[in-house]
Amino acid sequence: MRLPDALTPLREPRFARFYAARVTSMAGSTMAPVALAFAVLDLTDSASALGLVLAARTIPLVLFLLFGGVVSDRFSRSTVLRTANLLSAATQGLVAYLVISGQAELWMLICIEAANGTVSAFTMPAMEGIIPQVTPRAYLQQANALLSFSRAGLTIIGPTVAALLVAGAGAGWALALDALSWLVAGLLLMRLTLPARPRSEEPNMFRELREGWTVFSGTTWLWVVVAGFGVMNAIHAGAWFTLGPALARESFGVRGWGFVLSAESVGLLMMTLVMLRVRITRPLLSGMLGMATFAAPLLMLGLDPHVLPLVAVTFLAGAGTEVFGIGWSLAMQEHIDESALSRAYSYDMLGSFVAMPIGQMLYGPLGEAFGYRPVLVVSGCVYLAVVGLVLSSRSVRNLRRVDVAAEDAVSA
Repeated sequence: MRLPDALTPLREPRFARFYAARVTSMAGSTMAPVALAFAVLDLTDSASALGLVLAARTIPLVLFLLFGGVVSDRFSRSTVLRTANLLSAATQGLVAYLVISGQAELWMLICIEAANGTVSAFTMPAMEGIIPQVTPRAYLQQANALLSFSRAGLTIIGPTVAALLVAGAGAGWALALDALSWLVAGLLLMRLTLPARPRSEEPNMFRELREGWTVFSGTTWLWVVVAGFGVMNAIHAGAWFTLGPALARESFGVRGWGFVLSAESVGLLMMTLVMLRVRITRPLLSGMLGMATFAAPLLMLGLDPHVLPLVAVTFLAGAGTEVFGIGWSLAMQEHIDESALSRAYSYDMLGSFVAMPIGQMLYGPLGEAFGYRPVLVVSGCVYLAVVGLVLSSRSVRNLRRVDVAAEDAVSA
């Protein structure tokens, strides 16, 4: 596929507007964690206080995700996103004002971040569900790759810009920039209109939750992959992000760990460029094989932790993770009915977010009891085994892309 063809989704006005808004909000979001962390630490000088603020955002996010999926399937997703973006601008703007003016107190930040997490629970399902509505089906892979490319690039640049801004002007101004990005994104979405949805029944939150569960539990490849990722995400959050830094500090150093993490982001970014031009036909088979590469950094970190080999295998793991990310988006967007897509995504996200704190809490005691390196080696083996179990499902291995041309011929 030629590069101009890879950029075709941007010629669709609806996708171009959504893309501009998404990139704008992502630019602020990649800076927000750094800015918020230093704002809380400057205020309290306490890592425990920072944990409380972060948990205040995460808990309502998890609690309201399923309701966010229902709302995003029931109402116009463009309206949900506009409203959520403007509310995010308001919450982050309030935090910025309090920090800049010197009026911030810990309880205020906890309350505002809880509101921000609640808004995010509605933003995320709508954001994923809207993509097939603004993108021609023939170019879904390119659309997802463009979004992923922007996300990967901003993830590399954003934290550095935030750190410079925090050091120069203060954390409050970095938070203000995040608030501005949400405001601009909301304004960009004002002109994004979607076709009205038919409503055959009166709204009923619990009935629609059950309908979403029926779609989730009745789609074998969907629940099999989410179940697998429940274990894989726990390992990733616990073994890689909890034991990894601790082992790095004892062996090759903090700077080396930074190189390793950067290599993962670069691998993801490079694979995104490939996915703009190379069509995948079995999205879940390709994706899960890509995820298997992440076992290599875990095993190497446990067996022989040295920077250069780790950088190489982590680069490949980042590339493999990107193959899964795009493959998963294609499987969901092409095979789940659009009317239930946000609810399906909300069940998927719930499974992912619930697993992460379990891994974070479990791996510290495991590492202290049995040693960091043995636990990492076992984790790498378990990770590979889980990937193999997911791939043992025929529904995962055999799921193919929708043939758009054939689909169009049938509908004609």
